[in-house]
Amino acid sequence: MGSGKTLVGALVAQRAGANFFDLDHLVEDRAGMSVAEIFATHSEETFRALEREMLPRALQPDTVVALGGGVAMDDDNWALISDRALTVYLEVAFDMVWERIRQLPGRPLVAGRTASEVESLYERRRARYEQATHRVDGNLPAGEVAEQVMKLWSA
Repeated sequence: MGSGKTLVGALVAQRAGANFFDLDHLVEDRAGMSVAEIFATHSEETFRALEREMLPRALQPDTVVALGGGVAMDDDNWALISDRALTVYLEVAFDMVWERIRQLPGRPLVAGRTASEVESLYERRRARYEQATHRVDGNLPAGEVAEQVMKLWSA
């Protein structure tokens, strides 16, 4: 949620000459509509089911994957992610996350919610994110974050 994982993931993949997938984009392609449209016309449950379906396809060797903020909250998803991937938490303070996402369209879990409501969601998810194998300071410029992730991936 607003950590910069799509931009950082794309930079890491480009620098490594690897494939890159954004799980939200895979879900959108599968559904033929945006994440916001899935939430609006179906439900969050439909979106999460599509995430579960597309996750194994994204987690391929030598591939960088940007995962949506909620996919890791499902225990089965987290077990698959942990088994198949090097996990990196792009750690960003909530104030920075809020600045990045509060005005962005197409974020159904943010739309119409107050900062404190979104912060509560952020805090609920953070415990899972902190289970990642590695942490990187996501407050840094994207290029620097990508460089740190590259070092972890090539170690």
